[in-house]
Amino acid sequence: MAEQAPSTVHALIEQQALLQPHAVYARATENGQHIGYGELARGCRRVAAVLQGLGARPGDTVSVVMPNGLQTLRLLLGAMHGGYCVNPVNLLSQPAQMHHVLSHSDCRVVCVAPEWEARVRDILQDIDRPVTLLVVDPEAEALPGEEEMAAAASPPSPDAVALLMYTSGTTGMPKGVMLSQRALAANAHAISAEHALRASDRVLAVLPLYHINAFAVTMLAPLSHGGSLAMPPKFSAGRFWEQATQTQCSWINVVPTMISYLLEGPKPPLAQTLAIRFCRSASAALPPEHLRAFEQMFGIGIVETMGLTETAAPSFSNPMDPAARKLGSVGRASGCIAGVVDTRLAAVPSGVTGELVIRGPNVMLGYYKNEEATRASFTPDGWLRTGDLGHRDEDGFFFVTGRIKELIIKGGENIAPREIDEALLRHPAVREVAAVGVPDRHYGQEIGVCVVLREGCTCTEEELRAFGAEVLGRYKTPGHYRFVSDLPRGPSGKVQRLKLLPLFGA
Repeated sequence: MAEQAPSTVHALIEQQALLQPHAVYARATENGQHIGYGELARGCRRVAAVLQGLGARPGDTVSVVMPNGLQTLRLLLGAMHGGYCVNPVNLLSQPAQMHHVLSHSDCRVVCVAPEWEARVRDILQDIDRPVTLLVVDPEAEALPGEEEMAAAASPPSPDAVALLMYTSGTTGMPKGVMLSQRALAANAHAISAEHALRASDRVLAVLPLYHINAFAVTMLAPLSHGGSLAMPPKFSAGRFWEQATQTQCSWINVVPTMISYLLEGPKPPLAQTLAIRFCRSASAALPPEHLRAFEQMFGIGIVETMGLTETAAPSFSNPMDPAARKLGSVGRASGCIAGVVDTRLAAVPSGVTGELVIRGPNVMLGYYKNEEATRASFTPDGWLRTGDLGHRDEDGFFFVTGRIKELIIKGGENIAPREIDEALLRHPAVREVAAVGVPDRHYGQEIGVCVVLREGCTCTEEELRAFGAEVLGRYKTPGHYRFVSDLPRGPSGKVQRLKLLPLFGA
């Protein structure tokens, strides 16, 4: 009988500490500091003891307002190992959003980097419950008050909430997604199996740990297969390939925005890319033009995937075999099952567009203190509604065409924003583009586009309009154009299209 896979983050850590205590789990790219698996397990017990000493009890929420670093890894994993619920706070959130998260989450302890201390103290003054603030140096090797020995606590239940991560919706305040120990462990196993990862594999971890992709894919997945991660302080297009080479990475995990920045940079020497087996792209749709350009420029195959915070990151993945991948597809269901339904929530046949739905061990428990939103996110028979529009082909590959809320309806015709984006991206001067439906007196909605040009390139509205007419036809050619330096994005890298509407006076 096969041995059962660990079903908690606690068990994942303890299993690797037992199997390979001296193997490296995480290495810093800048200073050579590293954490071994045995050291990680001991450190997790000490972190849990520090939290207990601050008055927190297993089941309580611990918020983390810190940039990437080995200490941040130890904190997040130590809290979950001890049965606490971690709440990594998005460092890019607006003050009002951060206030909402720290207030709504009911956190008992906030671990904060020194540069965030003053801002977080100000926020906590407005919160009418006792919250302990622990200032933590991300570069330090131990927490303040951390003892060498700590008593082992009872392992958490697989059903215990391990992660409370707030999603940035297109409108309103973010909602708190509750993910269990079981969901996170199941997803770590699914990622490892999907990408055939081994103990010898190391990933360059450039995404911030408050991002579900970084949390699940670069931090937790190595715990399943006994691999490791190399962690820079932040993403740097200029140093990316050097960091990957110097730390002997065998795979990279990025979002489409990063791919576009890497394409803008110089081509690295072949020696710097030769050892990298594949590039995993996630969190937002990758334009086919960028995928082809990346593979041609760097000689590294891209495995396109997709997931949500509500599914602990990936739910779809293309196969590892390059010949079996489908350009423009997010892949087949991975670690779960998926389908497509119509507006009445009835399943539709292959090739028909509808809403993507998911069920499996990786799906969230619900939204924290928001029963109404939780109910609305599930079908009566328990499928998670993703809010994504798309279809499935005969081979089981899924194609996402946009968000239901972002669908452009011009004169009664449904137009997927992604179709507009991908067409205009074929213009050599365009680096990024996002289409949105702008209110229109005659058509109901007209197509508006925000365009980011490549560095050193120029292009007029008239040129783009003529190009659009050629590749899209007259009806789908955007009526409104805005040239911008950047596009608004959520923590997962997805463009927040509805935030572009004010640029069109809408």
